[in-house]
Amino acid sequence: MSDVPQPTRRLDRCVIELTGCSRREAENFIAGGWVRVDGEVVEQPQFPVTGQAVTLDPGASAAPAEAATMLLHQPAGLDAAAALAVVTPESRWDEDPSGWRLLHRHFHRLQAAMPLPPGASGLAVFSQDHRVLRHLADAGSRLEQEWLVDVEGELSPYGWKRLSGGTTFAGWPVAPFKVSWQSEQRLRFAIKGVRPGLLDWLCAEVGLRATASRRLRIGRIALAKMPPATWRYLPPSDRF
Repeated sequence: MSDVPQPTRRLDRCVIELTGCSRREAENFIAGGWVRVDGEVVEQPQFPVTGQAVTLDPGASAAPAEAATMLLHQPAGLDAAAALAVVTPESRWDEDPSGWRLLHRHFHRLQAAMPLPPGASGLAVFSQDHRVLRHLADAGSRLEQEWLVDVEGELSPYGWKRLSGGTTFAGWPVAPFKVSWQSEQRLRFAIKGVRPGLLDWLCAEVGLRATASRRLRIGRIALAKMPPATWRYLPPSDRF
């Protein structure tokens, strides 16, 4: 006698039957990565289930899943599109302190915010969250950024005193900034309104040639010890 085929049901229907929740709550459980089919997380409510075991992780929440923001240690020489390709599930920083669950939905429709100037490395931001994207677009020029710049050459006498008191670049005023030597060939800038070419120009104005630049911080958010080509989540509680 042949086996009777088992009916196929949508995953969200299985979750409703398992928990007694509403369809919206079932979709939120699934989108949040709390639902497993034969032990594997499935994030699609329409996933077909035919006899597999459907389970809900302990501590599951039916709250809508948060949009993700990722912080990348961008290697030098990449534009925003090439840098986004580095943000993959495999390149997540092993020591990411956010506590966020890694979901495949977090890698959809990411947009760059305050992209690094050409040739620079360091802290880059990619987000799905329209609130983060809008904030950095509107207020980014007013957020202090911290940069390390490797230089060659000899500093002109009184150069930084003249420039840090106020100057213009490409027709735009340069906000007052702080600069100090971190080593004999490396400067640390704390500066707002960084535009492509600005740091190179500031160095050239005082007799130095910038050879490399790395962004360490935007506002209150720092690169920390994250290795190049790795990323971590920005929790919603953290603010630039």
